Parts: sequence; C-alpha cells; structure tokens
Amino acid sequence: MYKASDIKDLRERTGAGMLDCKKALDATSGDIDKAIDWLREKGISKAEKKAGRIAAEGVCFAKAEGNNAAILELNSETDFVASNKEFTDFANYLLDIILNNDVKTVDDVLAVKDGSETVKDKLTQLVAKIGENISLRRIEKLTKKEGEIFGTYIHMGGSIASIALLEGDNAEVAKDVAMQAAAMSPICVYPEDVPEDKVNHEKEVIKEQIKNDPKNASKSDDIIEKMSIGRLNKFYKEVCLAKQEFIKDSSMSVEEYAKKNNCKIISMVRFVRGEGIEKKEENFVEEVMNQIKG
Repeated sequence: MYKASDIKDLRERTGAGMLDCKKALDATSGDIDKAIDWLREKGISKAEKKAGRIAAEGVCFAKAEGNNAAILELNSETDFVASNKEFTDFANYLLDIILNNDVKTVDDVLAVKDGSETVKDKLTQLVAKIGENISLRRIEKLTKKEGEIFGTYIHMGGSIASIALLEGDNAEVAKDVAMQAAAMSPICVYPEDVPEDKVNHEKEVIKEQIKNDPKNASKSDDIIEKMSIGRLNKFYKEVCLAKQEFIKDSSMSVEEYAKKNNCKIISMVRFVRGEGIEKKEENFVEEVMNQIKG
C-alpha cells in the first residue's frame, strides 16, 4: 500500500492532479515508476484529444550561441498559457535542443532523446499538465562562419522574433539589423532574393496602374516599361531589408548603415506569432465550457 507522501511525490514529479495521482497509484499497486508511466499514457490520450484544437497564440523566440543561432514558434491556444513560465521555459529548452543537436525540421527536434525520453514525450507531458494544445510549429537553424556575426531580437515577449547574419564583427549593428527585420516586415534581404513570381506579379500590377492613369494615355509601351521599373525599385525598398530606409536614421538604407560600420548583410529570418493560422472565434462562456469538458 502506498502512503500520502507517495501521492505528493508523484504530483511533484508529473504535475498531475491529486485525484489522477491516486488513481495511478491504485492502478499500479503503489509503484511510483509504473504510476508515472500510467499517467503518461493517460496524458497521451488527453494530448491527442486536444491536438485538434487551434493553437494560434504562443511565442516566437530566437537565440544565438557560438557558431549557431536558432529561431522557433511554439504555439498555445490562449495568451494566458503563452505567458506561463512553464511554457516559456519549455520554449527556451527547445531553443537549446536546436542549438546543441543536428536538427533541421520540427520532427528532428521532437525525436531528440533527452535522457530516457524524447522531446516529444516532454511536450506531451506539458500538454497533459497545462491542459491546452501546444505545438512546435516551425524552427530554423543558422550557422555562421569565421568573420560573421549574429544579431537576434525578440519583440514584445515573443510576438515577433528575428535573426540577422552579417559579415563583420559589430554586435550593435547586427542587433539593429535584426530589430529592423522584426519591425519593418521584409520578405528577403536583396532584390535578387525576391521570388520571380512575386516580381512578375508586381510588374503587371504596376503596368496596369500606369496604363489606367488618364495622364499616361498617350505614353508608349517603352515609356510605360521605364516608369514601371522606377516603381518596382520603390517596391524593393519596401520588401527588401537591405534597401529599406533605416529606422534609426532615415538618411540611409539598412545596407548603407551596415556598410558604414564595415558590415554586410548576409541573411535574415523573421517569425511572427500565429502568422497564417486561421483563428477560431469563440465567446468566453463557450471557451470556459470547452475547457471544463476537455
């Protein structure tokens, strides 16, 4: 037979409720290790039930260490859970897993063994403990060479995260470029990096805009072509990090700012929390009832 202290020990080791711990010990004749497995199995069942629920809150975190930098998006169902210390600690734990292992995808991360468990096991336990669907949505890992430097930036506790990789050794400039990437929503670094289909689409839109302006009715196709190139350059200044107006000094571009400080932008990554996820609208009463039923 087990003691009351066994229930306390099991609760501390698993984060499960008192009643669940008592059931687990009853089912396993007081064997704590088997009770942990029993709770994990029940936790897996719970987690699978919650996995279909939309997780569009959460955090985007970034971190650089040594020659590597990592960025991730970890989602939860509510912003309340996203601000929970256990949740943010787990996001930082995942960053360290990415930095210290040979991983390229979310599945790679979840498959990493940490002691006798995988990262996926730990995620499943967190879902069972917190009571919400939690998912590692995306990751990216960058590696720098000698003579290069990372800049990272996290906005508003994790609503946006960015990494900038620069040639050079100025940490302040790298941080500024990462901050610019977070603030100004570039889709790439240089004009040549913009996907061809996006450029072609923008060209057609610009040409139609020019043709539809009565002032250009008499202009030849050659003139319209030249005008469209000028407007396309304006488009590049909006979507290309290097060509954007530097937010700390509008007299220069980000590329010029980096060059002035003996740096050159190589690449950047930017994650925005919940980007592209369609959120389900629920009123508060329904949400509470769903939590009770869940």
